[in-house]
Amino acid sequence: MKRIVLFIVTNLAVMLVLSIVLSVLGVDRFLTANGLNVGMLLVFSLIVGFTGSFISLLMSKPMARWSTGAQTIDGSEGPEQRWLVATVQRLAERAGIGMPEVAIYEGEPNAFATGAFKNSALVAVSTGLLQSMTHEEVEAVLGHEMTHVSNGDMVTLTLIQGVVNTFVVFLARIVGFIVDKAVFRTERGIGPGYYITVIVCQIVFSILASMIVAWFSRRREFRADAGSAQLLGSGLPMIAALNRLASHEAGALPQSIASAGITSSPGGFMQLFASHPPLADRIAALQAGQ
Repeated sequence: MKRIVLFIVTNLAVMLVLSIVLSVLGVDRFLTANGLNVGMLLVFSLIVGFTGSFISLLMSKPMARWSTGAQTIDGSEGPEQRWLVATVQRLAERAGIGMPEVAIYEGEPNAFATGAFKNSALVAVSTGLLQSMTHEEVEAVLGHEMTHVSNGDMVTLTLIQGVVNTFVVFLARIVGFIVDKAVFRTERGIGPGYYITVIVCQIVFSILASMIVAWFSRRREFRADAGSAQLLGSGLPMIAALNRLASHEAGALPQSIASAGITSSPGGFMQLFASHPPLADRIAALQAGQ
């Protein structure tokens, strides 16, 4: 809750500063004189920017189960499941969070954690991960996911996404209105120039916003790797797990939860939009911390 309040207050503060800047530059007077209510646009942008992000967060657990076919386990299914549940419980106690739901899904090596609240999260691992890794390596991966939960990374990314969505909605309409009046010379109401400009700006600004969110996501992966090392008392298991992942083709996750996986890292220019750093960089960071 503290994290949510902090980010909402920060976002409101940023929007306040933006409105002051617009006022000082006289942009708001120009917009108001031509029929655009900047205050109402700010409120509209906040609502649109955050609503979708928060709905996605609140629905993250059922959507993750539905999209991956993950089946919740309680440890009674067999010795492997019993070990998995016991390991998650032990790590949850070390991390100081409530016991999350534990699930297994069919697929190539991967794992993810999701949920709106850190004391009622969902941690899932693939059958490929369980089959290809030792217990120590699986425990390191679980430590990584539990660190995401304890750090509130799902909420943080949602709030960051909400902030950038707000700016995309707001700035696209500001630019659209100015272009419509100054370039297309629309005198009454808004013309086609506004709608065309807003669509183009939302596409361009959304691409830039995706790069910002991806950068934050990559930072949190390094923190989660370090958190796993702290929970296990050594970074060697996580290094071994990442090396193991590097030798296998990681299982693709649905786009809605791809950033929650243990690995997903395109190369080249697309790395700017990647939610995860390259495995080699993560391994090097862990080795530097040894």
